[in-house]
Amino acid sequence: MSQPADADRAVFRVAYVPGTTPGKWVRIWGDRHPEVQLQLVATEVADTAAAIGNRDVDMAITRLPDALTHADPGAHHTITLYDETTVVVIPKDHLLSAGEELQPADLADESLLWPLDEPLVVTDRPGTAIEHRPDTTADAIELVAAGIGLLLVPQSLARLHHRRDLDYRPVTDVATSSVGLLWPDPTSELAEEFIGIVRGRKPNSSRGTAEPAPKRSAKEKAAAKRAAREAAGKTPGPGRSKSRTRRPR
Repeated sequence: MSQPADADRAVFRVAYVPGTTPGKWVRIWGDRHPEVQLQLVATEVADTAAAIGNRDVDMAITRLPDALTHADPGAHHTITLYDETTVVVIPKDHLLSAGEELQPADLADESLLWPLDEPLVVTDRPGTAIEHRPDTTADAIELVAAGIGLLLVPQSLARLHHRRDLDYRPVTDVATSSVGLLWPDPTSELAEEFIGIVRGRKPNSSRGTAEPAPKRSAKEKAAAKRAAREAAGKTPGPGRSKSRTRRPR
């Protein structure tokens, strides 16, 4: 069967933020629902709640609870998928690169950049905040490379913006970020389908809405047991004589 032309297909719009990788889910969606086009929309964390509230997208893969601090998404639901490690991005030859894992105290004498897109919300900020706030995490990475300051980010963003002249180290006992799903209430059928794919639900699996099988009466149970015994040859079936055939003398 040929797939419908894009102009004739329904569209399910999913926003995703930098550092997330929805490719696998998109492929599974295409296999299961070729009649519905899944449209990815690249979005910054600061814009995802507004996109949901304005119904610009049907679902958002974003960082929680960070996304909810920037705008009101209206009636909504969230699911946390996984937690991210927080790291500090540093120049390759920085003294902090000698450690495998750092603590906030290790950053006390450092100057840190806090971009306006806030991929990581930290209320108790270590070190000294640089007055200039770059617009995006990508801009902040450039400033780290220029020796202006250091940057705390989720590890996926450090990997996304990897440069040969930069490195990063995990930082313990600081705020972390979670990647999750954000979508409007009430939940649509298509949203339910996408959630199932993300959670690894099989194509034919039940969502738990099936009604339980009706209970059998005692008479029905007895009949079923009798049928099973007859099938196993343990009792004579209908029309069989219970008496043994005697051998002729």
